[in-house]
Amino acid sequence: MTDYYQPMQPGAYYHIFNRGNNRENIFYTSENAPYFLEKYTKYMFPVLDTYAYCLLPNHFHLLVRLQTAAELLAGASDLPGFKNLEGLVARKNEKAIQAYVGNLVSNQFRLLFMAYAKAINKQEKRVGSLFQKNFKRLRVASNPYLANLVLYIHANPQLHGLCGDFQDWADSSFSAMSSDSPTKLMRAEVLEWFGGKETMVRRHKEYIDWKTASHWLIEDEG
Repeated sequence: MTDYYQPMQPGAYYHIFNRGNNRENIFYTSENAPYFLEKYTKYMFPVLDTYAYCLLPNHFHLLVRLQTAAELLAGASDLPGFKNLEGLVARKNEKAIQAYVGNLVSNQFRLLFMAYAKAINKQEKRVGSLFQKNFKRLRVASNPYLANLVLYIHANPQLHGLCGDFQDWADSSFSAMSSDSPTKLMRAEVLEWFGGKETMVRRHKEYIDWKTASHWLIEDEG
């Protein structure tokens, strides 16, 4: 059985996804996705690197890498508890460092979901949980799978029948990856996985035609 709630490790890549409680929508208007990304930048960019994302009406996908303790400290973050992290690093307590970073990232996601849900509940005049209680995460261990996961994440809207061409979906990182505009995403690394921008774009188009793509829709499991 797949472990969707494994402890998160510093320096590791993860496919993170979550959906609305009771499969309800989490994005209702065209302003909601940009607002989510604004909150995501505030809460998550200080603690992880983001390689790809896609926001759909009732769920989202992310490909991220947790920063290491050294990277977190070098970033001069003002997140709570950093003095504790400095002490752990000084004592070289690796087990405690891993637990600290994993818990830090999980708590930042909690704050992100709370802040976003508060705004949506006000907007929609609803009460109760917006997201499923625990977000799912799968560790990504190899470079070939990283590239395939980028393809899957960007292709999601078309695979779900939400648009005729994934390139037209506004709320994914594909446009940032295929442009030269400034971005906080890890674009250079993603393009390196594919061997360049032209190959990256071509691989996306080929992926859409892959007949067995439907077995990747893992957010419908469980």
